[in-house]
Amino acid sequence: MDKMKAAILYVLNQPLRIEELAVPDLLEGQVLVKISASGVCHSQLNEIKGKKGPDKYLPHTLGHEGAGVVEAIGPGVTKVKNGDHVVLSWIKGSGINASAPVYYSGDKRINSGQLSTFNEYTVTAENRVTPIRKEMPLDLAALFGCAVATGMGAVFNNAKLKQGESIAVFGVGGIGLSAIHAAAICGASIIIAIDVSEAKLEQAKQLGATHLINVASMDVVKAIKQLTNDKGVDYAIESAGLKGTMEQAFEVVRVGGGKTILIGNLPSGQKIEIDPFALICGKQIVGSWGGETNPDIDIPKYVELYLSGKLKLEKMLTHHFSLGQINEAFNALESGRAGRAIIGF
Repeated sequence: MDKMKAAILYVLNQPLRIEELAVPDLLEGQVLVKISASGVCHSQLNEIKGKKGPDKYLPHTLGHEGAGVVEAIGPGVTKVKNGDHVVLSWIKGSGINASAPVYYSGDKRINSGQLSTFNEYTVTAENRVTPIRKEMPLDLAALFGCAVATGMGAVFNNAKLKQGESIAVFGVGGIGLSAIHAAAICGASIIIAIDVSEAKLEQAKQLGATHLINVASMDVVKAIKQLTNDKGVDYAIESAGLKGTMEQAFEVVRVGGGKTILIGNLPSGQKIEIDPFALICGKQIVGSWGGETNPDIDIPKYVELYLSGKLKLEKMLTHHFSLGQINEAFNALESGRAGRAIIGF
């Protein structure tokens, strides 16, 4: 195999193009993976729309969570071998942090980061792959690369949520749904899902949300105060990536230790406003980098949770697309129709 199809971003705010790329020879620390499935993430949509600022690497490949089978390994790779099933993630694990690959479409250079997953095959660094048990379905395992790792990691690693505590999740796409499911696994007493989509809220209920708030018809802050006897929640997770919801998430955590965890990304240059006196009163606000995930530890843990029946990944998926439908997938994500979508190969 020396050719593959891939989705390429040439111009911001324009559809991705499907082209055939040459697969380069492997350098030290690189791994070649045949991709079975890739997740479609909102941060990639922000990149396509130019919300992360100027893009000096165009044209380039995209995609940062997936799963597949190792086809070949470069010099120095010991973490995986040919035939291993792996999760692909932008989050660094152990292993060589190899150089990013360079692809070519004819004589045109196509840039890539350390990982891209909107390709039939990918060349990536050893520290971006995590071997998993072959009993784990690869289409579902793709979610471990970002959505589950980030959402569940925010609950397990950032919040360290305990049984009986309360949590509110703003935005119930793939990451928010993962956070809600993790909170249910932890035994939280109050799990509040906040979104504008009734379909997503119903999905959140199936994954363990105890209360649903549709922002189109309810005052979010007032509703959460009523649900918590005016105290506020122990934790709030913001995964919608909006200024207003970030500020609301900070407002609804309790004084004296309530913590707001920001996952969503604002457009480049946009800022939020909070009352600093609330910090003096003990409220906390932190960001979460991929749920503070350690792929070598956390991804195998999520595999075991799924295989034991505790992790209901099938309930998180709302849409399946082919690589040729990649632009339809992003349209579904941007419109709010998709919770978590995957590209199947």
